[in-house]
Amino acid sequence: MFLLDASVWIAAKDASDRHCSAARPLVVDSNLPVSALDLTVYEVANVVGTRWRQLDAARELTRTIASRCGDRLVRVDSALIESALDVAAEHGLTAYDATYVAAARRGGMTLVSADIADLVSKGLAVAPGDADYP
Repeated sequence: MFLLDASVWIAAKDASDRHCSAARPLVVDSNLPVSALDLTVYEVANVVGTRWRQLDAARELTRTIASRCGDRLVRVDSALIESALDVAAEHGLTAYDATYVAAARRGGMTLVSADIADLVSKGLAVAPGDADYP
């Protein structure tokens, strides 16, 4: 199972993003079970709704996350945050990025991210185009 971080959901919506064509199938293929963090919904709403000022697109994308993930939407809890803090310290990450890494590890999932510099280059995630799925 793939844990998609916010950058993948956003890339799938942004035709100008270099990861769009690889991210889109991960987001729209209902035969592929995916997961996200509850944090992802906030991150997507912030970028698409607040930064891009595309409220309708933000609403649509956050609904997509909820419907695609269903009961696979991972709730951030205190144990996950504690693990994330350890990951953050070890790899020099933000708490946000480290929480994705910790959740993927805890759930035995592959983290997929368009964050090449902080996650993919450190071997903590795979890029959308490198996600191996049927």
